[in-house]
Amino acid sequence: MNKFIIDFSNLLIYFIVCATFALIIRKFTRVPDELYRKLLHFILIGSAPVLLYMFSSWQNSVIASVIFAALIYPVLSFAQGWKGYSDLLAERDDGEIKRSLVLVFVMLAFVIYICWGILGARYLALAVILGWGLGDAAAALVGKRFGRRRLEGKFVDGKKTLEGSLAMFIVSFIAIITVLILNSSLPWHVYIPVALITAAVGSIVELNTKNGFDTITCPAATLAVMLPLVYLLGGMV
Repeated sequence: MNKFIIDFSNLLIYFIVCATFALIIRKFTRVPDELYRKLLHFILIGSAPVLLYMFSSWQNSVIASVIFAALIYPVLSFAQGWKGYSDLLAERDDGEIKRSLVLVFVMLAFVIYICWGILGARYLALAVILGWGLGDAAAALVGKRFGRRRLEGKFVDGKKTLEGSLAMFIVSFIAIITVLILNSSLPWHVYIPVALITAAVGSIVELNTKNGFDTITCPAATLAVMLPLVYLLGGMV
């Protein structure tokens, strides 16, 4: 219990510091809404290294993720009654932030359980999370700023662009191959096809997922593709 309290305290301190920094930026600068949303996104993704490398066990990490999600939802539900709440968090619609937080922490708990809990390879969880998280942020930022070629399809929401999808693919590839190379004894070039295939699948899934559920579908797809490939190569250490 004492270890869990210390571990959970690390997570709370991380979010208190980051949230304070983000709110100061929102209050005293004119940062564009989309850029501010991605700052919040990066803060969420930044909690992954905390959960993976500042926690004493995978059990504590999974439990902390679930508890945090269970606590933050009612807190933000109450805060919604405050004037200016939605503007402060740059919400696109009511309740978006609290729903996203719950989805992210459910996803984190699942990925950590599979990679660290079952396989004993926490670096694989980091590769999955960064591959999705950094890639998704790149897709949004590049797509909004430079997107010119709209992509259409049965499941595409009409706002996705070729430029955004390519940005996600490139950033996901870089994030995944970097984590794999730094945490395995296999030659670096072995991981090129793994990162290419995984990044491609993640980008396609993101393109064809609506209503913000790519928070779940992209990490799940990345996990399903990357783990068998790494296992076949003998890279799980």
